[in-house]
Amino acid sequence: MSGSYDDSVGVEVSSDSFWEVGNYKRTVKRIDDGHRLCNDLMNCIHERARIEKVYAQQLTEWAKRWKQLVEKGPQYGTVERAWCAFMSEAEKVSELHLEVKSSLMNEDFEKIKNWQKEAFHKQMMGGFKETKEAEDGFRKAQKPWAKKLKEVEAAKKAYHAACKEEKLAISRETNSKADPALNPEQLKKLQDKVERSKQDVLKTKEKYEKSLKELDNATPQYMENMEQVFEQCQQFEEKRLRFFREVLLEVQKHLDLSNAASYKNIYRELEQNIKTADAVEDLRWFRANQGPGMSMNWPQFEEWSADLNRTLSRREKKKASDGVTLTGINQTGDQVSQPNKHSSSLSVQSNTVQSVQSSYNPFEDEEETGSTVSEKEDNKIKNVSSYEKNQSYPTDWSDEESNNPFSSTDANGDTNPFDEDTSPAMEVRVRALYDYEGQEQDELSFKAGDELTKMENEDEQGWCKGRLDNGQVGLYPANYVEPIQ
Repeated sequence: MSGSYDDSVGVEVSSDSFWEVGNYKRTVKRIDDGHRLCNDLMNCIHERARIEKVYAQQLTEWAKRWKQLVEKGPQYGTVERAWCAFMSEAEKVSELHLEVKSSLMNEDFEKIKNWQKEAFHKQMMGGFKETKEAEDGFRKAQKPWAKKLKEVEAAKKAYHAACKEEKLAISRETNSKADPALNPEQLKKLQDKVERSKQDVLKTKEKYEKSLKELDNATPQYMENMEQVFEQCQQFEEKRLRFFREVLLEVQKHLDLSNAASYKNIYRELEQNIKTADAVEDLRWFRANQGPGMSMNWPQFEEWSADLNRTLSRREKKKASDGVTLTGINQTGDQVSQPNKHSSSLSVQSNTVQSVQSSYNPFEDEEETGSTVSEKEDNKIKNVSSYEKNQSYPTDWSDEESNNPFSSTDANGDTNPFDEDTSPAMEVRVRALYDYEGQEQDELSFKAGDELTKMENEDEQGWCKGRLDNGQVGLYPANYVEPIQ
């Protein structure tokens, strides 16, 4: 027989057993699968790290936006501080999730990558060195036994063919005896053929039994050699399985924030801040700073003075007239007397009384104009309110400027001099990098990959104004999109 060996020729696999010729390839394939599983695990960790990063960014943006909303909103006192504690919690949790992301990528991801590089060695012609060694080992162990198995199959086939021929010869001889037309010479030939077929059966049977015995004798050595190569593959796979278990445990530790002391401290501190909220204290503060506890310059009898009735100069009249215009768009006089929502005490200045006596409205101070204009700016960056905390608010906060006293047209239809000169920005097409779900009515919602039109550049709060392809206009985080090249 030829010295070459091909495990796929001449032998039919009769079962799915490992010991059948060629079935060792499943064990060899497991090595290649191990390399692919390393890639899969790295991709899995990379995706989770990206989720952690996006979640941390969303927490930070949420905390920043709501902290501004609460600070500018009507809430005050200890309950306000308790509310703001949630934003502080979000900022701290965001930092922890960024640490999780860093640990996943810098430790776990890199560890798998380095282990994979050390465990699997690529060949110049493709494939891995470890795969080829296992393949060669199994082929070498199986080659002698497979050759004997082929001899057994050939002997069995010859024996079965001889038995079939013997049966056919006997049948012909039996039928010829009943045929009177058959001469003795023809009958003698049939009898001779029966005899030869019986001898062939004996010879092929003996050869078949001999080859089968030789195969049985070679089987123990074959099993030993196959076991040896298989154990080497088992040891290689054991290293991978143990390594995966070790890495997964480390990933679990990095993801499990419940055992992190800093994580527990965040919520312990949050609980303490909430428990410090005191309704009685807040009501006392409001009474002293916004209610009956405030000081008041009560009207008193004053003598008539000629100075009070003097004629105003044109310049003073103009200034007074401007003041009257501002009075028409101010909300309440209480706003003037409370420049800071957290001031501990408020008092009415004596010049207020003098202003009343001089036919001035005490709430027409020019400084009020500046503060009111700045309140309009606050409206443009999505704050809850543009007024002081004693202003009443609707239940549903809105970012629209429908109640803005500095609307583009006053009561007389004239242009408001305090309106900013706004020129439309050049529209730019942008593409979303991440999914975003609008949190307010004036915010857009989109998916990663969606395209929209940027209508206004980023403001100081990090928000842009844009328009979706369906015509919806609203705000969105500037860092969630990129320009389309």
